[in-house]
Amino acid sequence: MTPPDWIAITPQGLHLVAADAWIDPQRPVARAIITHGHADHARAGHGEAFATAETLAIMAARGQAPGVPRALAYGEEVRLGDVRVSLHPAGHILGSAQIRMEGPDGQVIVVSGDYKRSADPTCPAFAPVPCDIFVTEATFALPVFRHPDPRAEVARALALLATEPNRCLLLGAYALGKAQRLLSLIREAGHHRPIFLHGAMAALCDLYRAHGVELGDLLPVAAATSQDLKGEIVLAPPSALADRWSRRLPDPVTAMASGWMRIRARARQRGVELPLVISDHADWDELTHTIRELGPREIWVTHGREEALVHWCGQHRLQARALHLVGREDEAD
Repeated sequence: MTPPDWIAITPQGLHLVAADAWIDPQRPVARAIITHGHADHARAGHGEAFATAETLAIMAARGQAPGVPRALAYGEEVRLGDVRVSLHPAGHILGSAQIRMEGPDGQVIVVSGDYKRSADPTCPAFAPVPCDIFVTEATFALPVFRHPDPRAEVARALALLATEPNRCLLLGAYALGKAQRLLSLIREAGHHRPIFLHGAMAALCDLYRAHGVELGDLLPVAAATSQDLKGEIVLAPPSALADRWSRRLPDPVTAMASGWMRIRARARQRGVELPLVISDHADWDELTHTIRELGPREIWVTHGREEALVHWCGQHRLQARALHLVGREDEAD
């Protein structure tokens, strides 16, 4: 499989040759196209960066703002060299986008970035974009990863909290995307009492609110007493679950929301009492369904269990290749 001559596959990422533009580059470049704001895709130091307005706002809030931000609305098209580029919803987090590129030869490549197909009240749903070549992530590309309904996982957590009125629910979640999705799901489940936030969560929750995402009443943990926190939910980054910070909490039920909680050994290693299988990435069935739905001529696989998904494609007579890009460590799951 020879790629079109207007795009180059390098160990450092995909490169639009004529426009000298890099997709989610791992090092500072003169021109970048960014799928979303997680730090394994959005890096600091770029000269010019094309992304959604929400992603650019996230980058600015995290100290990653490019020298020249170029905001694109979903569906808006820009020409970079001789390639027509547009962004389309990926359903991963606020502002996340797939990158559609149409070359001078008429071929269309879609880079999905990170994506999921399950409902998320905090961002637009994944939009299938017809293409000749589909570049898919493979974070959870093994049949063992079949994510349950996130609403059912939240209901389990709230049911346990209701039976433990003298404890609090210490819920670990990544600060960007997962935390805000959990807050929305908890509100949707009918829990309208204040939710207490670790200090590291506040700025990004404020950013989501500024972009119209309702999160309900949020209070800082630092201003609460142990008595205030009994029977309540405390949201914190995963690194805080076993930190000294958590010792002031009233006998916490330690929970964590992650696709990796499907692997019970991981939950035990982290001392998680209540593992919640809630992921912002596509699971095995969503990955394979998306490939079947789009019906591309070729599939390029990156970022995770590449060989397993390439093998599945081969079994189904689909042409696929692993990109083996370097330097990618998933920030959120």
